[in-house]
Amino acid sequence: MIDIFEKIKQDRGPIGQYQKAGHGYFSFPKLEGELHPHMKFQGKDVLTWSLNNYIGLGNHPEVREADAQAAKDYGMAYPMGARMMSGQTKKHEELERNLADFVGKPDAFLLNYGYQGMVSIIDSLAGRNDVIVYDSESHACIMDGVFLHKAKGGKSFVFPHNDMDRCRKMLQFATKRAEENNGGIILITEGVFGMAGDLGKLDEIVAMKKDFDFRLVVDDAHGFGTMGKNGAGAGEHFGVQDDIDVYFSTFAKSMAGIGAFVASDADVVDYLRYNMRSQTFAKSLPMPMTIGALKRLELLKTKPELRENLWKVAKALQNGLKERGFDIGVTGSPVTPVMMHGGIIEATSLVMDLRENYNIFCSVVIYPVIPKGEILLRLIPTAMHTMEDVEVTLKAFEACRSKLEAGEYKKEDFPKIPQE
Repeated sequence: MIDIFEKIKQDRGPIGQYQKAGHGYFSFPKLEGELHPHMKFQGKDVLTWSLNNYIGLGNHPEVREADAQAAKDYGMAYPMGARMMSGQTKKHEELERNLADFVGKPDAFLLNYGYQGMVSIIDSLAGRNDVIVYDSESHACIMDGVFLHKAKGGKSFVFPHNDMDRCRKMLQFATKRAEENNGGIILITEGVFGMAGDLGKLDEIVAMKKDFDFRLVVDDAHGFGTMGKNGAGAGEHFGVQDDIDVYFSTFAKSMAGIGAFVASDADVVDYLRYNMRSQTFAKSLPMPMTIGALKRLELLKTKPELRENLWKVAKALQNGLKERGFDIGVTGSPVTPVMMHGGIIEATSLVMDLRENYNIFCSVVIYPVIPKGEILLRLIPTAMHTMEDVEVTLKAFEACRSKLEAGEYKKEDFPKIPQE
């Protein structure tokens, strides 16, 4: 037998193994100043491409005013208690009605957080006799929901990312299993995959409903507010919003806030209201966040120029990268991955060069999140970026790629992190 604390001292985890070398710089970095593309990192001015503030609502003056006024009127505690017991207000109900109307669903349920919300949605909808089919690159919140389902004795089938032939095959397996156990089938995918920026093939999945009996659950965290004619998400983009049975999104991206929601038929939403453990046993979303979300949704609906500017910046950045020979995958959203080749030492040296010598701050993803020998730099354009920001970034990326290819980032050890 081993002591639990001794075990974690010996095994820090796949990412935690780099804690001593990267804490405060590559992991848990501190960006300071006003929420803006230009902020401070370790006392230096940097151009940041790492904030999911897609349409610039995080620091919008009307949002700031609404947040501040709500905090003044209600404080940060009201309402106290879970929604079911003592945390219900007219503002919470108003926000739910407005969200449902915006995404074209009969009803919606407000959630405290996105991650725990999706886990709890899956837990509530899928019984032990039901079968889940899901995309292999689903977000961790979906994976954890599936793991919870399996822990209850449920069955799941996974298909390779966006592989519709394999998805069909998994639906065949799921159908057989569900028929044997008198269960149902839930297919879960994403509207926009947040790492690579590619879109879930919602139109092709919906078409499979002609051949299979399943309910479609879509996590549209990165699509809500960015995709579709009105910003109602990936379902609107593909013209299949009505065929999405359960639509989920978070406020942490385009809404630049805290919270989430799930939208569906009234009976389904009512069922979730009374069966989602993450909400039944959690405090209600504080009033400033609720009222702030109402203002954010209002601006999302009435200020299409914000979304238009986001796409102007995103297309300029993505086209500029492609013209210069960079591999940005098959992104169909503002999420912009830049893929290069190299090990962890080269990846960290490259990112440090970008931050220290070119004043560009972006996120880096390496093994074990992606395959060994690959480097992924993830850029998130926003409506607040400018064409000058794009040009500065393109030049910096060209310079760093030249150094990477010339072997200038090859070192024997993890680069020494500059101290604040």
